[in-house]
Amino acid sequence: MLRTRLLTAAILLPAVAALVLFAPPWLFTIVNAIAGIWGLYEVAAMTGALHWVAIPLFAVVGGVPLFGLLYGGDLGWVGWVVPVIVILMMLSLVVRIEIYGGGEPFRGPRLVFIGAAYVGFLFPFFALLRNSPSGTYWLLLVILLAVVSDSGAYFVGRFMGRTKLAPSVSPNKTVEGAVGGLVATVVAGWLLFKIIGGTWDIGRILLFAAIISILAQLGDLAGSALKRAAGVKDSGWIFPGHGGLLDRTCSLVFALFFAYYWFR
Repeated sequence: MLRTRLLTAAILLPAVAALVLFAPPWLFTIVNAIAGIWGLYEVAAMTGALHWVAIPLFAVVGGVPLFGLLYGGDLGWVGWVVPVIVILMMLSLVVRIEIYGGGEPFRGPRLVFIGAAYVGFLFPFFALLRNSPSGTYWLLLVILLAVVSDSGAYFVGRFMGRTKLAPSVSPNKTVEGAVGGLVATVVAGWLLFKIIGGTWDIGRILLFAAIISILAQLGDLAGSALKRAAGVKDSGWIFPGHGGLLDRTCSLVFALFFAYYWFR
């Protein structure tokens, strides 16, 4: 399993980096659209809604915002108000799973609706950020900071973790790990801006990095809550050893939405 995970990562990471750095905007948008459609498929599969009756729901709740945001821009106030509502719905799912546990009571049309909206309203911000002025660098920065946050939380939690963060949602996450991920991300953000010669003041650098870490960790919890509610271990199978597309992107979607409006 470890060899499979490493091999997949060795192939995936350079491919993602090349896509972000070199793909023209139109191609990146098409790839984002395909990824969004696949994300909707994963939601349908893990919530048991993979049948023709659910197609209109996915088309309206997921497909319309996905293509509307990708090809129509951020759509004014709709482009940030509705995604904020979707984020709050996902976070409320985290709280409810933590209080009541997962299982059958959470499954049904409401979970399908939340999952479809999650993909439809948040996935387009990969392309919206990347295709904005200097967006290539901002997208890479967010991805790097999210990876540092995840890695810092993992290693600190593994060696120092004692207090469970949200055991019903994600049993392996700890408070110590979350703090470690936050500290690692703040340090990494400061170092990255020093290396590239950024013009931000130190306070803004630290604030941005801290927010990215918090949103990355909340996004990871939200993805775990969605899977817990659906009663599955992984969102899919597209990345051997790593699970599905939603498994690999859940720590990014909240952070990318925030970064897009931060840099505007």
